[in-house]
Amino acid sequence: MAAVILSFPTLQSLRIFTQNSSWTKRGVRLVSGGVGRIEKVLIANRGEIACRVMRTAKKMGVRSVAVYSDADRDSMHVAMADEAYHIGPAPSQQSYLSMEKVLEVAKMSGSHAVHPGYGFLSESTEFAEACKQEGIIFIGPPSSAIRDMGIKSTSKHIMSAAGVPIIGGYHGEDQSDERLQAEAARIGYPVMIKAVRGGGGKGMRIALTDSDFLEQLESARREARKSFNDDVMLVEKFVEDPRHVEVQVFGDMHGNAVYLFERDCSVQRRHQKIIEEAPGPDISPAVRRKLGEAAVRAAKAVNYVGAGTVEFIMDAQHNFYFMEMNTRLQVEHPVSEMITGTDLVEWQLRVAAGERLPLLQDDIVLRGHSFEARIYAEDPNNDFLPGAGPLLHLSTPSPDQHTRIETGVREGDEVSAHYDPMIAKLVVWGEDRSAALKKLRYCLRQYNIVGLNTNIDFLLSLSGHPEFEAGNVTTSFIPQHYADLFPAPMTPSGETICQAALGLLLQEQEHTQGFTQTSAEPFSPFGSSNGWRNNIKFNRNVTLRLGDKTVDVVIIYNKDGSYSMQIGEEVYHVTGEVEMDGGASFLHCCVNGVKSRPKLVILDNTVHLFSMEGSSQVSVPVPKYLAGVSSGAHGAAVAPMTGTIEKVMVKVGDKVAVGDPLMVMNAMKMEHTIRAPKSGVIKRVFFSEGSQANRHAPLVELEEEEEEEEAAQREGSSQ
Repeated sequence: MAAVILSFPTLQSLRIFTQNSSWTKRGVRLVSGGVGRIEKVLIANRGEIACRVMRTAKKMGVRSVAVYSDADRDSMHVAMADEAYHIGPAPSQQSYLSMEKVLEVAKMSGSHAVHPGYGFLSESTEFAEACKQEGIIFIGPPSSAIRDMGIKSTSKHIMSAAGVPIIGGYHGEDQSDERLQAEAARIGYPVMIKAVRGGGGKGMRIALTDSDFLEQLESARREARKSFNDDVMLVEKFVEDPRHVEVQVFGDMHGNAVYLFERDCSVQRRHQKIIEEAPGPDISPAVRRKLGEAAVRAAKAVNYVGAGTVEFIMDAQHNFYFMEMNTRLQVEHPVSEMITGTDLVEWQLRVAAGERLPLLQDDIVLRGHSFEARIYAEDPNNDFLPGAGPLLHLSTPSPDQHTRIETGVREGDEVSAHYDPMIAKLVVWGEDRSAALKKLRYCLRQYNIVGLNTNIDFLLSLSGHPEFEAGNVTTSFIPQHYADLFPAPMTPSGETICQAALGLLLQEQEHTQGFTQTSAEPFSPFGSSNGWRNNIKFNRNVTLRLGDKTVDVVIIYNKDGSYSMQIGEEVYHVTGEVEMDGGASFLHCCVNGVKSRPKLVILDNTVHLFSMEGSSQVSVPVPKYLAGVSSGAHGAAVAPMTGTIEKVMVKVGDKVAVGDPLMVMNAMKMEHTIRAPKSGVIKRVFFSEGSQANRHAPLVELEEEEEEEEAAQREGSSQ
């Protein structure tokens, strides 16, 4: 962990000012024109964005200060920082969202500036104002711009006045259920319900009909209160099958503003982006220029300074309409950097210190194409349910000039249930879209994780879809192509089963050799695992599990050290050895004359094989007497992850049908509705509102109505 020290300007540093300069109480050098030189920056964030800012700070010779919660005590961003300060328990409301604690550390550490990253305090008007009052540079736009763009109803009026196209809707002060529902009916369904201070897909719901409007409104309000401490809503017409296109803008204190072209972020789940690209596919130079110029008008309308993103909805005819402006650095900013050859964090630091933009519009050249894939701890086959847990194995493609790994975790780290489940961003560049897409898929094959579910296989399926390859993307891409994107799992081939069996045999040999070398009789034949027998070939039966099925493998040890493996009627000749390369194990093997070199990971009785053809898991069945109790109790609805119970919607004695809502959980910064797995009567409710439930914990106990009637009859007869 980085040392925690107090650091303030030294006497020597105070002597270097000239008669044209002065110093603030924070040690920021101010030269004529109000320009400040930032020599120490506090990053008021965590994870990959904190690490991203620190890398640029280090490159510029700027010292970095980290803050961390209890859950992040041993995290990567803490290790990278020059100094690190503890600011509270794991819940973000008590740590990363605490303005008072962050500012206290900024003053204590002598930081000249605060970089808020994205999320948390990055779009807080109050925090930007508080930094200004303390004489600390807030690396972001003026608080007035955050306020005007953060309240969606206000931003719509400003954009309309600036000549930026907008979509009509209700942005009024009357927030009663009746008024909002009436406005939705006036606009016409489907409608989008949005938190006025929302962002990142939080506090956003779609109401398809009048009958589900109030349920979606209440859900959006709860999530908005949790995420932004504000539940004021707006209602807009929902444009079906649009593209989500956004423009990176940048302004300075000298009245300059530029655009760094557009990004297409159409492919989303739960209104959150999972794959982004720049520039947008099939967007003509004329439309690109119109988008950029509209975005710059939007920025200048609020005297914008720093990095910002103007988001648009685009229809099939390439008409575009203002959606919102994110007054911060976006998660997907690396793709804009890749196509323009810029470092936007460096621009942020320079502009915040009062410098002019490094490049003006005519100097910014678009070159090539870039993709970013967000790698999440989630289960795409279970409605993208977020996950948490340890990264037992983590290996990535090698970073280079055209490949970036933006992450805040290492092998052995834990993806916490308290924060966003993103593990990393994989960013690639190519000469054109086809080359960049090929590079993305190649690198995704090399991104291997064991320990929790991820969306890597889904990203491969998505990026390989013919319609995605053609650039035909909309926000409805996933539901439209659901069957193609979620194919039935393939049963591992006989060759793959042989590879898994070989991996287990070689591991057994390694363990045996390690044991015999430390024993009193290291050369005893009874300590050998090579299958040697006098005059006969040794054979053994091994049972392996493939999903919910088992397969028997007969293994014959040949005299030359090879193996004959029989699976059903098929016999395979197998040889191989384990090689170490770059800290990873590879199975250099040959099955029936075909050589291959999959990556090999064996953990918890499961063999994981990774290759350019895909990944497979083959496990050794655990005997029943060693197996633990199943995770879900019979007749119970269980917690899909660790989280806080926000709302309990049933009580003992209530009758429910399949799919009825039982509870609302908040985990991974998202709200999740737990529904009844079957019809029945609520027998017990195990958690109250505000309590914490661990993963797989039973939430309620359901009794089928027939069981209830039988119990009542037994009780009656006993009387």
